[in-house]
Amino acid sequence: MCGRFVQTREAEDYGAYFAVDVIKTDAVLRSWNVAPTKQVYAVAEHEGERMLGTFEWGLVPFWAKDRKIGSRLINARVETLAEKPAFRDSFKKRRCIIPADGFYEWEPKPGGKLPHYIYEPDGRPLALAGLWSSWKNPESGESLRTCTIITGEPSDVVAPIHNRMPVMLPRSTWDAWLDPGIGDSEEVRHLIEHLPVPDLAEHPVSTLVNRVGNDSAELTEPLASGAV
Repeated sequence: MCGRFVQTREAEDYGAYFAVDVIKTDAVLRSWNVAPTKQVYAVAEHEGERMLGTFEWGLVPFWAKDRKIGSRLINARVETLAEKPAFRDSFKKRRCIIPADGFYEWEPKPGGKLPHYIYEPDGRPLALAGLWSSWKNPESGESLRTCTIITGEPSDVVAPIHNRMPVMLPRSTWDAWLDPGIGDSEEVRHLIEHLPVPDLAEHPVSTLVNRVGNDSAELTEPLASGAV
């Protein structure tokens, strides 16, 4: 799964990188330790325009009775997107890209788990494949936009650390992935099941990242640099 990631750039930077037409976001504090249910930036297409917006991490399906379900739906397995009731509607027409500067995975070790920071070697943002949904609170009428990160098989770099990782989209797939007009599940599934292996780098980091309250650039520093 992907349970923590990093978003530290300005909305304008992500907007430029993903060539959005409109930036329409709430204020989101940059974070080196994004946790479930936090507000994050995501790229989606709406009425023919590519937009960078603000979403709560943890998908709440439109049919949910309350928003608490979102904390259990932070990830969606790529193998079952078209079948799972929580995801199949969004998979057809509400797909998104979640920008990330990197993400964390935990490697089992004797006596505990060692966190690793995983990122693009050249420093570019990762384009994490995601789904989004819009939910209306039946009591207050408040609307909520939420998202989830799709996970799949790990690359050779990640496999020794964890058996899953986020699905990452190369630039050549962005247009098709975001296009809500492509609703054929088999066509979209084929798109993300035949992706090139991403070029990633990783290094162990401090267990400080285990605590949601810790949030600074120190969390991404190599463990050998002196972090504890």
